[in-house]
Amino acid sequence: MEKEDLVAPVTVDEDLLTFGGLVDEELRYFLVGSNHAETKYRVLKIDRTEPTDLVIIDDKHVYTQQEVRELLGRLDLGNRTKIGQKGSSGLSRAVSAFGVVGFVRFLEGYYIVLITKRRKMADIGGHAIYKIEDTNMIYIPNDSVRVTHPDEARYLRIFQNVDLSSNFYFSYSYDLSHSLQYNLTILRMPLEILKTETTQTRQESFDIFEDEGLTTQGGSGVFGICSEPYKKYVWNGQLLDIVKNTVHHDWLLYVIHGFCGQSKLLIYGRPVYVTLIARRSSKFAGTRFLKRGANSEGDVANEVETEQILCDASVMSFSAGSYSSYVQVRGSVPLYWSQDISTMMPKPPITLDQADPFAHIAALHFDQMLQRFGSPIIILNLVKEREKRKHERILSEELVGAVTYLNQFLPPEHAIVYIPWDMAKYTKSKLCNVLDRLNVIAESVVKKTGFFVNRPDSYCSILRPDEKWNELGGFVVPTGRLQTGVLRTNCVDCLDRTNTAQFMVGKCALAYQLYSLGLIDKPNLQFDTDAVRLFEELYEDHGDTLSLQYGGSQLVHRVKTYRKIAPWTQHSKDIMQTLSRYYSNAFSDADRQDSINVFLGVFQPAEGKPHLWELPTDFYLHHKNTMSLSQTRRSYTYWWTRGVLNHLPLPYDEVTCTENIRKLIVKKFHKYEEEIDIHNEFFRPYELSSFDDTFCLAMTNSIRDFMPKNVGIDPSPFTVRKPDETGKSVVGNKSNREETVLQRKTAASAPPPPSEEAVSSSSEDDSGTDKEDEGAVSQRSTPVKMADTGDNIKITENIVQSMKDIYGINLSDVPSEDDLTIYTRFVQLGQNQHKQDKSSQQLCSKHHLDGVINIFYKKLHAILGDDPTSTTTKSLMDTSGGLEAVASGVHPEVVDEEVELEDDVEHTTESSSGVASQDLFSTLEGSSLSQHSGSGGQDIEEGSSDVLLRNRSSTLVKHLYQIRIHISSFSQDNIYEVQPPKVDKKSIDIFHAHIQAGRGIMQPLVKEDILMYREYIRNRYM
Repeated sequence: MEKEDLVAPVTVDEDLLTFGGLVDEELRYFLVGSNHAETKYRVLKIDRTEPTDLVIIDDKHVYTQQEVRELLGRLDLGNRTKIGQKGSSGLSRAVSAFGVVGFVRFLEGYYIVLITKRRKMADIGGHAIYKIEDTNMIYIPNDSVRVTHPDEARYLRIFQNVDLSSNFYFSYSYDLSHSLQYNLTILRMPLEILKTETTQTRQESFDIFEDEGLTTQGGSGVFGICSEPYKKYVWNGQLLDIVKNTVHHDWLLYVIHGFCGQSKLLIYGRPVYVTLIARRSSKFAGTRFLKRGANSEGDVANEVETEQILCDASVMSFSAGSYSSYVQVRGSVPLYWSQDISTMMPKPPITLDQADPFAHIAALHFDQMLQRFGSPIIILNLVKEREKRKHERILSEELVGAVTYLNQFLPPEHAIVYIPWDMAKYTKSKLCNVLDRLNVIAESVVKKTGFFVNRPDSYCSILRPDEKWNELGGFVVPTGRLQTGVLRTNCVDCLDRTNTAQFMVGKCALAYQLYSLGLIDKPNLQFDTDAVRLFEELYEDHGDTLSLQYGGSQLVHRVKTYRKIAPWTQHSKDIMQTLSRYYSNAFSDADRQDSINVFLGVFQPAEGKPHLWELPTDFYLHHKNTMSLSQTRRSYTYWWTRGVLNHLPLPYDEVTCTENIRKLIVKKFHKYEEEIDIHNEFFRPYELSSFDDTFCLAMTNSIRDFMPKNVGIDPSPFTVRKPDETGKSVVGNKSNREETVLQRKTAASAPPPPSEEAVSSSSEDDSGTDKEDEGAVSQRSTPVKMADTGDNIKITENIVQSMKDIYGINLSDVPSEDDLTIYTRFVQLGQNQHKQDKSSQQLCSKHHLDGVINIFYKKLHAILGDDPTSTTTKSLMDTSGGLEAVASGVHPEVVDEEVELEDDVEHTTESSSGVASQDLFSTLEGSSLSQHSGSGGQDIEEGSSDVLLRNRSSTLVKHLYQIRIHISSFSQDNIYEVQPPKVDKKSIDIFHAHIQAGRGIMQPLVKEDILMYREYIRNRYM
């Protein structure tokens, strides 16, 4: 077996809880889960007689549909009451669900949290990513054993304040906690290691046909790989820990929090999916002013890993398709610092809480990054460097000292790169362009880190080498490229400035990704193109969502703000966003922080402990070293984990070592099993599908939403367009755009329209600036001219567009003769097709068909002059019956003749039986033509001459052409002539095999067919 036989690094029992239900009984809950095809089931039994403990029984058995019905039937029969036994039921369906979020307990018994509604948000390699739309919490103990507590209801409300329907995502088969590079890298592990791992779990791959050699023929063995999730980005890990070692791993559905969006970029009809996934860290999570800096374990506040994935949607397989990804990170400055919000100031002063001369906290944080991303680690620090009153500069000075201390112990080639850049200062300068400077930084960063692509360099890059491509970093492997290292961007809040900087780096990386897949000729993308506009909207949705989660409001400064093209008329909206952020931070952040602490298990209620609302602060909950001293102390010089430097620049988590192999679950399958059949799993050919389910994902489309609607415009998404040429600026398109936004945006991430964006002077980035910089505010670029009455008149005039604007050409007054001829033929084609459709609707009874057959026999006898029972007639009739699937072509002897329909023939074709006769005649015509051209003049019947047969066949074809309706009457040398399709020999053999099978003539089975049938029987029934 070759390495290509490996499946994607996913849970192979896909969609186990796609269709599931909780069955209620007085003493137990039965949780029944199935795959999407409803062919395999698992059952969990949950005891309801324990008031405070969780007792779950999983027999680890895979049931068939019939076995589950029998099991539930026996339970139903055994639990029926004696009174009214016929009408009552011992079991009742409590709820239908799509997955289990977890189990939680406060002061009474346990609750089970189920996903009751979902929505598809993206698709990666055939693996669907869903957003949680609604959940249901069910109390497990029954009322007879329930022990009530007065504070239970309050804790329940606090837990439910974490809205699971807002930006929580999951996938049954794709590991969202890891990057695409990690998920595809573990597929390239040496095959011998996978075989060694499977020998320990032999019973899971038992084969009843193994003695006959089935598993060794053609590499039928396939290895499925399931990796452990990266717990830092899993938000329901604490809820699943209590059952992790009890139930089968297929029941464990891990959920991430952040953002997920997908858009379609059409490049001359070739679909390319651009996906953006943001994973918010569950460590040291919280709200804006309540979580700053880092905790004692090196986890920073507002840490989000953003991954942009580019894939060619024409091929969805991970092994055969083209995929590329780029990862970058944002997070608070890794120091002990905070801001006191008790003063009710818009910008509370920054305070360093603890002295850290050996950069212990920064060392823990960067050690985690080296393990996950490799080297180099690049820090882009966007905080202010020049201030009259020292505020943000405190963080810059401390961070520089920490990086300098840590770098002296690292090898120079793997040192941490520090890039300070005062973005707020450059924004106020008239001489500097912020995005141009960011583009230079982005080019330098992408060249150092590289990006991931799962295919070797295209041949076009060898034919047309590019200087920028030859300078690209990363790690080159035979199967493609790997990203080594990561960019870490931060400002004070990691919201507005950070999102713009990440967009510019992502835009630069997107150009390299498109170039690596052979979609553009140079790794460069310009603004005001459809591709960049689509990518910019995706990043603004991403920034709005993350800003709402951490700061309480949407973005204040956007990309258009820093491009200095945002309209000044929307200044009021900027003020409202600032006020909304201030209100959320002052009044609602404390309650949100308590909810996050309970949901993530940071605080666990217990008898005898103070309640959550009685604690003066949660500092001790997030800093474990304050409660107990660590027994081991890390070195101040060798601050990295052992083994990390040996594999740099590759990330330690992706190398093949014993520690990483232990995190994998490897299972052997056969290539015919349904768990690994991605075609059946994705397209569902065995079930009746609906448009609502098939097209439930309404993603942004570059042609529909961004390309101008005028004919004659270059359809390339890489063409620079004027601002008034975009598809979204067309008059009357506002309602369609708003409808699309409502469909594709999440509840918390819908951004305002581009016309509503504003430039603000008071936000988290620029509020409270120095007086010496105030004069530079008025030196921004040329202000936008306010619309007046004259502009309104011009807009009204532009609605009535010229002929050239609409059609792309100026139409002449008198069309040419050739154009009129072509137009006439198209009209004739349409009219004849309309006649045929109208006549087809009237043919619905057997009486009409009998009349057609009588007409057919009369014409046939008149032409051939033979007896109806003659061999020639029977031969023609038999042949016509077997060639119904052959497309009837135009015979060269009669195609040039323009036959006018006679009155009696038109009357016949207009009748209800005309179309049926036409079908029979066209079939007979195809039969006679094929015999005439293919037999080479051989005799049809013994004793008949070749000349007589040709004459009769020609006469028959001419009369049939008079009776049938001419849908296409173009000549042979016309460009509109319809040519019959060319069929290869393989298709002809398959067609004849189907004909023989319909007549009961079966082909003998070969050995491969017998083995395949045995494999099917084993997988389906045994």
